[in-house]
Amino acid sequence: MKAVIPVAGEGTRLRPHTLTKPKVLMNIAGKPMIHYIVEQLINDNLVSEIILITGAMSEMIEKYLRKEFNFKFTFIKQEKPLGLGHAVFCAKTAFRDESILIILGDTLFDIPLKEMISNNYSVIGVKPVEDPRRFGVVETDNNGFIIKFVEKPASPEVSPSNNAIVGIYKINNSKLLFESLEYIIERNIKTSNEYQLTDALSEYLSKGEKMITFKVDNWLDCGNKESVLQTNAYLLRKMNLAYKIKGSLIKDYCYIGKDVKIHNSIIGEYVSISDNCIIENSIIENSILEKNCKIENSILKDSLIGEYAKIRGQKNEYNIGDYSEI
Repeated sequence: MKAVIPVAGEGTRLRPHTLTKPKVLMNIAGKPMIHYIVEQLINDNLVSEIILITGAMSEMIEKYLRKEFNFKFTFIKQEKPLGLGHAVFCAKTAFRDESILIILGDTLFDIPLKEMISNNYSVIGVKPVEDPRRFGVVETDNNGFIIKFVEKPASPEVSPSNNAIVGIYKINNSKLLFESLEYIIERNIKTSNEYQLTDALSEYLSKGEKMITFKVDNWLDCGNKESVLQTNAYLLRKMNLAYKIKGSLIKDYCYIGKDVKIHNSIIGEYVSISDNCIIENSIIENSILEKNCKIENSILKDSLIGEYAKIRGQKNEYNIGDYSEI
């Protein structure tokens, strides 16, 4: 099996941070989000190769992964943002007849991947949602086999189900998948003006392949500031690290990186502080600070703070990029 991880998205909902780094390199609970995906694939010995479909600032992703992991990576650039289906199709040259595991690079999962991929059928991860309009959804028959895909249904009433596709797929027949992707691209079959993976999977099913669903309870979205902070909190609860720093109060569920200096401050729950930050006379809670920040005489909550940012004498919620100063 080989893994394909699309990481070409621009991450516009996470600007200004994604103006200077790819979305998947944003730190969550002390590590870039892509780190968690790759680490699990390698540690569980699930795949022989990881293929990343990249876009802008691709060299930053390649540099990070090659430094952190000794593994077989292939980097393929998606020259134009034509949709998830097109991104996966870019990996065609890396496959012969291996099965394929597709994982979206900006979404984290806390699931037993070994259990998911052990099924004899192709599998798609799903999670029931109240409002399916933001997602692709699946419809299954009485035996649990998928019979229909709908990309972002117009309303909950017309949606065939509330089982949202959460961005993880195990496809047994990669040859047929790439043929199905080629079919929709050659015929210019688009949904929302993009080549969708769900449209190709509909073609895949029409050729007699069978697919089932796998329930994903812990789907950790990283699409915007609020969901990034929620995912950060979830991972910090799991890590459950403890710190003691003389002259400051460090509460539970925090991460503090290397060479961080904290003086006369309170670090509340769900705070991730990356390397080389300086915090003085401040209170911080439910926030992520990237490397080399300096926070003085401030109270911060629910904030994303970019690298080398400086905040002095403030009391607010912030979402500021690299080298900002307030």
